[in-house]
Amino acid sequence: ATLRRAAALGIGTLHECAGPDISSEDDFTALLALAAAEPGPRVVGYWGELVTGAKDAARVRDLGAAGAGGDLFADGSLGSHTAHLHAPYHDADHTGTAHLDARTIAAHVAACTEAGLQAGFHAIGDAALTSVTEGVRAAAEQVGLTRVRALRHRVEHAMLLTGEHIAAFAELALTASVQPAFDAAWGGEEGMYAQRLGAERARTLNPYAALLRAGVPLALGSDAPVTPLDPWGT
Repeated sequence: ATLRRAAALGIGTLHECAGPDISSEDDFTALLALAAAEPGPRVVGYWGELVTGAKDAARVRDLGAAGAGGDLFADGSLGSHTAHLHAPYHDADHTGTAHLDARTIAAHVAACTEAGLQAGFHAIGDAALTSVTEGVRAAAEQVGLTRVRALRHRVEHAMLLTGEHIAAFAELALTASVQPAFDAAWGGEEGMYAQRLGAERARTLNPYAALLRAGVPLALGSDAPVTPLDPWGT
């Protein structure tokens, strides 16, 4: 049904962000098999599990995944106060939740790069994005910047970016997989983002023009069903 809906909207490719924390291997492989057997949009799958070496990378490939990323969680979400921030929330006395540190991220990116496999992370808060950029840079120091850049490792959401983060994305050739409808739904001076971060900090979310000026590729998506499949709306 999703593939038919996407086709009706003119969408030719969808990305499935699966992983052990949110679905299962059987769910993922069955979805890819169904998509391959039916006419309609192409489905590119990502498997959100840490890779530590060639054996893990081979298993990700055996599942049919294009990369080890997608919903590989560096942090949570702003709505649930679990996005990882450098400074506390405007409406809570903590800074959210970190699921991965820079060292773990570096090991994952280095192992994926050695295997020729695209890596990626879910990262929303500025502290999570710092961990990601520091980790990817450390991986580049280990296996070589040219090799890291060639694989166009990917960050899902990438919302609370600073100028330093944007420069790092450009330096490391990271792709920003972003959702413009998030800003339409929860942005603005009185939206949920302003409640969570305060209006001033919320204004810095989703700096798409700055990313484009820096030469960072933007993959515009929906995170459906979080927001609807709607390319014209996007």
